[in-house]
Amino acid sequence: MDHLVADLFDALGRLDAVTMDRLVALRSPLATKVLTSATGLGSATAALVFVGLCYLAGWDEEYRHALVALALSGVVVGTLMMTIQRPYPPQPVCLTGGGETVASSFPSGHAAAVTVYAMTARRSETLPSGVVAALAVVVAVSRVYLGTHYLSDTVAGVAIGIAAFWLAAWLLGREDVRALEGRVHDTVGRR
Repeated sequence: MDHLVADLFDALGRLDAVTMDRLVALRSPLATKVLTSATGLGSATAALVFVGLCYLAGWDEEYRHALVALALSGVVVGTLMMTIQRPYPPQPVCLTGGGETVASSFPSGHAAAVTVYAMTARRSETLPSGVVAALAVVVAVSRVYLGTHYLSDTVAGVAIGIAAFWLAAWLLGREDVRALEGRVHDTVGRR
């Protein structure tokens, strides 16, 4: 079994290296500028803006779901980064937030966050899901193109975002959680 796992990680490593080599060869000044600008949409600051806009617009379902899913994905991503401590790919164009603020390249928190945005928009009757999904794809691709993550880091980030979204849906659908939310709302609303 250990041999099978080692072979799997070796194959993933080769795929990551080939993907990175090809993307480095394809880099162009225009694509680099566009993707450097877009990649910030997956940052922690952008996540706060997304949640804040949903709150200010009165989109309660979107606000609650995105807040819980982003919090869950943030905990998972941070824990995995500190635990695994995978080095960054060679030849990065940029490391958003500075290399000293992020433990490692695995998994991509940006990819997890934009996946939560896309899943939230897909479920929403208000948010433009096609536009949000397209931006999510651009941000996820930018992470690999810019050399801040390997392909497997980004795929893992997307998977974490999906799992966090569905876990948030389950948590928020629980009767005891809804009752607690009602009590908090009543208490806060009285002040």
